[in-house]
Formats: sequence, structure tokens, C-alpha cells
Amino acid sequence: MSYRYIYGPIASRRLGKSLGIAPITGNYCNYGCVYCQLGTIVYKPNEPAAYFSLDEITADIDAALAQTPDLDVISIVGDGEPTLHENLIDIITHIRTKTAKPIAVITNGSLLHNRHVRAALNQADIVLPSFDAYDAASFKRINRPYGNLSFKKTLEGLRTFSQQYPGKLWLEMMFMEGVNTSTGALECFKEILKTIRYDRLYLNTPVRPPRKKTIQPVTAATMRTIQEKLGGIPLDYLSEETYQSLEKDPLIAIKSLVSRHPMTTHEIEVFLKTTYERDPETLMQQIKNDPELTIKAHGPFQMVTVKT
Repeated sequence: MSYRYIYGPIASRRLGKSLGIAPITGNYCNYGCVYCQLGTIVYKPNEPAAYFSLDEITADIDAALAQTPDLDVISIVGDGEPTLHENLIDIITHIRTKTAKPIAVITNGSLLHNRHVRAALNQADIVLPSFDAYDAASFKRINRPYGNLSFKKTLEGLRTFSQQYPGKLWLEMMFMEGVNTSTGALECFKEILKTIRYDRLYLNTPVRPPRKKTIQPVTAATMRTIQEKLGGIPLDYLSEETYQSLEKDPLIAIKSLVSRHPMTTHEIEVFLKTTYERDPETLMQQIKNDPELTIKAHGPFQMVTVKT
């Protein structure tokens, strides 16, 4: 069976063995973050809508869960902003009827000012919002929001949600060398974090090819400075994840994975050996010749992505 709204499972240090559910596909988002790894974004308004069929999403969920009982968590994320789907609460409620595993939602946090979005996220066990900007100017420069979505409105939404959310709130901040790492920026972040109730803080940096080519990951020294200033848990430069797939065809599986999460050639070779027990050499040649895929250098890595 081929899945449109499912990917993985992925073994993540943050969440364990996680099955990914993508209720928004096609790179639909209300942000155009400079560090985004997904290529061209199809901007969508800030009011959630039923962009994709709830019945099709739940059918994929049912079929995938029937094949993968050994999971630690169900992650709602994908290749677009999941809170843009107006049926998010129905998706979470449906998952509850099928499994007792914890449900996590990974979000850009842009719609936390919306009470309906907050009500939906209140049903999840873990919410992981991103938070990368420290003022209005940096918000526009880094996150490039749709329409008139403002830094003030977004931050107030995060603060409000953090104070009433009954589950675990894990913030994730993306740092880019020379973009949001100055002494002044870190001071602003420190003061803002005092106003948010969170359980964990992850410090990240883009190790996969970002949309804007000038964006660079922070150095180890900069990350140490950030941690000293803000606390939190730095994420390693090396990949934290190993991959699996429910797809029978390994090439289809790779296309599904890299459309949401670009992979290094090494990760793909390991994936092919462990999931399909196949010699990766022939399939790697297929990847190189496939018109839908491309291999690009990014630092010391060769990254496989979908052509845009």
C-alpha cells in the first residue's frame, strides 16, 4: 500500500520510534522560513481549512497503525504546517480510538493565537512549537510569515498556550550563524523565555540544505555560548534519526521520506540495508538517475532531495 499522509517510522532521540502523520502535504505553510529544508513553499492563509480529505487521512492512519504496533509515539508533522488543517482535533481524536501511544504535534507555532487551534493541540500529549525570532524585524527576516501575521500576535499566542496547555511543551529554537546569534539577540531570547512555561528547550541549527543558500549552521563555539545563555539541550550536528518505511518499493519509500526530510546518501544506504536488506549500490544509481530526485553537496554531506 502506498501512503500519502504517512511516513516513517523514524527513530528520533527526542521522541523515540515515531510514526509520522502529515495532514498537510505539498509544502503548504504560512511561513517561508529561510532555513526550511523543503524547497518552494506554497503560502496558505492563516485561517485553517480542510485542505485534504479527513477520510483519506484517517484511512492512512488506520492502515499504518495496523502494520506498526511497535511504536513509542505518533507524530503529527509532515511537509507543511499541520495546524493549517481545520480537522486537526478530529485527527487527534481518531488516533486516540486506535492506539494508546502518546501523540505529539510539531508546529511552527504561528496559529497558537487561534482558540480552535489551541483547543485541538490541548488534546495532544506533547507539542513542539518552533521559536526562532526575537523581535518583529527578525520575525519577518527569518520566518517570512504570510500576510499580516505579526511577531507580537505569534508570541502572545505561544505565551497563552504555554500557560494553559496540560501536556508537555517542548520548545525548539533554530539558530543560524550571524542571523539570530548576536549578544543582543540572545538577551532578547532570554527575557522572552522567562514569560513562557515550557518543559524542555531544544537548541537546533540547520544541518540540511536550507532554502536560502547563505544560511549557515552555527559553530560549536557559538552553540556553547547559546546554551550558556539560554540553557536548553543542543542537538548534535550529526543526524539524530534512523529511518524505516511501510512502503514495499524502496524507491517509493525514499521519495516519500526525502519529500519531507532530506537524507544524506549515507542515511539512505543504511536505510536500504536495514529496512529492505538490499544492496544499496543499484538503488543508489536509480536515485542518481531519477528525474524527481537530486543530490546536492551540503557541508561535508551529500544530501538527497526532491527537485523543485
